[in-house]
Amino acid sequence: MPNSRRIRELRGDHDLTQRQLAACLGSTQPQYFRYERGDRDLPTDLLIALADIYNTDSLLGRTDDPAPPKARAESTT
Repeated sequence: MPNSRRIRELRGDHDLTQRQLAACLGSTQPQYFRYERGDRDLPTDLLIALADIYNTDSLLGRTDDPAPPKARAESTT
C-alpha cells in the first residue's frame, strides 16, 4: 500500500484533521494534503515523525501491519 494511502487511513483512524496533523509536523494543511494525495513525496524526516506519532512501523516499510510494535509483539506471545 502506498504511503499516501497509509497516512490518509492512519489520520482517519486517529480522528485527526489534515490541519491538526500538519501543525504537529510543522507544515501547512495544503502541503500535507499534497502528501496524502500522493502529489509530493513525503520527506524522510516527516515520514519518521508520522511513524512516531502513530506509533507504527508500517509507514517505514518494516511491516504491513499498522498496529503498534508492542501490540504486534503481545499478539504473538
